Amino acid sequence: MASQAAPSEIQPSDGFRSAALQHRPWNSNRLLSRGLGRIERFLSRAQFNRAPWLAVAFGGGICAWFALPSAPWWLAWCGLCLGVAGAAMALRPLSGHYPYVFRAFWSVALLLMAGCLTVWARSATVGEVPLARPIAGTFTGRVLEREEQPAHGRDRLFLAMREPGSDRPIRIRVNLPHDVDSLRPGIGAVIRFKARLMPPAPPMLPGAYNFARAAWFSGIVATGTVLKPIEIVEPGPGEGGIAVLRARLARHVLGRIAPGEAGIAAALATGDRGGIAEEDAQAMRDAGLAHLLSISGLHVSAVIGAVYLLALRLLALSPWLALRLRLPVVAAGTGALAGIGYTLLTGAEVPTVRSCIAALLVLAALALGREALSLRMLAVAAFCVLLLWPEAVTGPSFQMSFAAVLAIVALGTSDPFRRFLGPREEGFAMRVLRHLAMLLLTGLVIELALMPIGLYHFHRAGVYGALANVAAIPLTTFVVMPLIAIALALDLLGAGAPAWWLAGHAIDLLMGLAHWIATRPGAVSLMPAMGNGAFLLFVAGGLWLGLWNGPVRLLGLFPAAVGTLMLALMTPPDMLVTGDGRHVGLVGDGGERLFVLRDSRSGYVRDNFSELAGLTGEVVPLRQWPGAQCNRDFCTVPVRRDGRIWNVLIARGRDRVPERALAAACDKADIVIADRWLPYSCRPKWLKADRAMLSRTGGMAIDLAQGRITTVAQGQGAHGWWRPGT
Repeated sequence: MASQAAPSEIQPSDGFRSAALQHRPWNSNRLLSRGLGRIERFLSRAQFNRAPWLAVAFGGGICAWFALPSAPWWLAWCGLCLGVAGAAMALRPLSGHYPYVFRAFWSVALLLMAGCLTVWARSATVGEVPLARPIAGTFTGRVLEREEQPAHGRDRLFLAMREPGSDRPIRIRVNLPHDVDSLRPGIGAVIRFKARLMPPAPPMLPGAYNFARAAWFSGIVATGTVLKPIEIVEPGPGEGGIAVLRARLARHVLGRIAPGEAGIAAALATGDRGGIAEEDAQAMRDAGLAHLLSISGLHVSAVIGAVYLLALRLLALSPWLALRLRLPVVAAGTGALAGIGYTLLTGAEVPTVRSCIAALLVLAALALGREALSLRMLAVAAFCVLLLWPEAVTGPSFQMSFAAVLAIVALGTSDPFRRFLGPREEGFAMRVLRHLAMLLLTGLVIELALMPIGLYHFHRAGVYGALANVAAIPLTTFVVMPLIAIALALDLLGAGAPAWWLAGHAIDLLMGLAHWIATRPGAVSLMPAMGNGAFLLFVAGGLWLGLWNGPVRLLGLFPAAVGTLMLALMTPPDMLVTGDGRHVGLVGDGGERLFVLRDSRSGYVRDNFSELAGLTGEVVPLRQWPGAQCNRDFCTVPVRRDGRIWNVLIARGRDRVPERALAAACDKADIVIADRWLPYSCRPKWLKADRAMLSRTGGMAIDLAQGRITTVAQGQGAHGWWRPGT
């Protein structure tokens, strides 16, 4: 018998060793294997929930399309994502060792690509090239939509017409002042009117509102104001449809309640905010209560919740129905129909649709016996909205609504919150105090989540919003909205006057609270335009805090703290120049006053300058700047920064100036700003911002201490709504 070798003496052949190594490829790179293993353990221990992060990846792909400048970059982005997903799929046999890691790689990469392609397709489908230049004349168009705005003394019309010169079908938006004539064209009417049409305005300054982008995704190619009485060439087909019903209901509400409160009542009933006075709207914004004026989660939830509970209680009164039907399912269906009807009636705007989708998911969860409020529900709602309106991800409405709901879900599902609200033996008074404390904490968390978004988009944020919402939300949800609903129901019998009287007093109480909060010292925080870097840090920190579970979520405080530090160190720009060069603002040495070149009659220009500079002080003429010398053609201004004096030459007139004199003045200047084209002989030492340059760059913010110039064009790329040089 042949002797058998001991197991320890058996040595694998070279071929066997090679085969073994092929089946264990990660042993060839211990560092990579160890890193993947740590990530895998982290994802498994942190209770990784994929659905919310997949929605974030889809939104990230949309943001990448906006951030990247042109089509080659978008294609490169999609190719990179496809390559990462393909590599992860090719290594699928090895994913058994690291299932979370490989699943995250290919799924996130595909959704990053899908988001980019979705918004790209949306832009190509709905976007229309704006007018090349302003045009004036008499035009004929068909009324597509009409928004009544009595607080502004006008109607806003959306018209379909042919572009003069090219005969291209276009969609425009014009304002019809009420003092022009008494004609109020209906939807579908063909009208002839005289107006001056302008291309949708790009941002006035870096960080300002980008109306051109919003108009692009709305298919609007021009805006204007009617100058002469209109002529109705062809009347509309007659009243009908939800839009007409909405307008009639808004007019009914406006006629049933005092003018001061009527705009708020109409906004809550129909979503039409045209009747709200500007001072009331500003007070609501400064008090942190502006969300009450936009039909969103609070209003849709109140309507659906009220209908759900009412249907459930009424159906339960019948023993026959209670024994034969699943009443929660029937009540959920009734609430869903009410929510969909309310969404359509109030205009079906993005926040309302998002809220309706989320509420329907909550109803479905209740009917199925699942947890109603969860991150997965929020992720599905976000994905549905972004799939239909991907451009919404860049807007404050989408960001604020989802940030608020994410804050509520994250706080409500946290263990400390659940323990604090858990059942225990205590008196009624203590239980009420405990719930009030959690309501205040929830308001504070929501305010902290929304403040960076408000500062980024509006450059101002209400400080006392958490305190104001503790009283305003219950007042709106349980008093104002039910009274309006009861009043509308009683109007069918002609007996709604008492309910309208009570609703008016409740709205007056709400507005009194808003005005009182808005006028408290330090109620409004103004900051200069926030950079994208600081805002992305806030977003990353907020998502990390909201989407992870357990102590690991606290790591999100680090990027949020860095973003806060960057925000605290921000300083206002030294100079602001609009894209047409007509308006120039200089920030005083103490940062308390803003000096402007022209005393514009437009409060819009002054407000933009003050908000983007983050200043609450007075706005004064540039000629009051220390050492400034102005004549009818130019102003020369010495600006001292960090021990250096910058000589700034600013054009203020349109008269012809001798070229030699202009060249001599430019030679002495460091910066020249003009709303006209300047000759080549005008050569300042550092910057020549004339019409030729500003038509390419748009508005600019100048930081003299850092020698940095930020322009509108830097954030636009080759997207369709940006037309430089026109």
